[in-house]
Amino acid sequence: MATPDTAPVTISDQRARLTRALVHPAERSTDFDLTPSVAPPPGGRVLRPAGVLVPILAGHDGPRLILTKRSSRLTHHPGQIAFPGGKQEPEDADATDAALREAEEEIGLPRTRVEILGHLPPHETVTGFEMSPAVGWIDGAFDPVPEAGEVDEVFTVPLDHICDPNRFSVQYRRWRGQRRHYYTVPFGPYYIWGATARVLRGLADRMAACD
Repeated sequence: MATPDTAPVTISDQRARLTRALVHPAERSTDFDLTPSVAPPPGGRVLRPAGVLVPILAGHDGPRLILTKRSSRLTHHPGQIAFPGGKQEPEDADATDAALREAEEEIGLPRTRVEILGHLPPHETVTGFEMSPAVGWIDGAFDPVPEAGEVDEVFTVPLDHICDPNRFSVQYRRWRGQRRHYYTVPFGPYYIWGATARVLRGLADRMAACD
C-alpha cells in the first residue's frame, strides 16, 4: 500500500519489475530438485521439447497470471493446474512458437495479443519433457475460450500472489513407491503444484532477487 511519501505501484512498475527479473541469472530446474533420493534418469537421455506460455494479463486490478485446469477426462495429468502449452511439433519454429500455438488452441489467446517479455530456464519433467517457459504480456481485456475436451477451466491468479516466495510450501506424495517432494502455491480452490509450481517458484525467487 502506498504511503504519503510513496507513489502507488502502477501496472508499468510491475511490468518493469517482471522484465528485470527475467534477465536475472537462474539455473534450470527439474521435478527431482526436492527429492534427491528419487534420481533422474542417467545422463545422455533425450528429452522431448515442449513449450509453455506464462501469460500475464494486465488487468485493471493489477497483473494476473492465466492458468488452466486440465480436463478430468485426459489420460495424462487429469484435473491438474497447468500453463497453456504442450509438446513442440515439427511445424513449430521453436518451443516458444509451440507455446503460442498451444495457447491459441487451449484458451483462445491469439498470438498477436502476446508480447514475449523473456524466458524462464527450462524445466525437466518426470515424464521426459524439457519444458521451456516463455513469459508473455497481454494488454487489454481477454475472454478465454477453453478447448473442449482438453481444458475444464481457465482462471487467473494475482501476479503478487505467485511472485511471493512466502506463499509456497513443500509437500509430498508417494510416487513409484517413494516420497516425492514438490512445491505448492495454492490459490482459493486451486491446488497449484508440481512442475507448474516449481517454475513459478523460480520466477518468485528471481523477482525477490531483483527487489
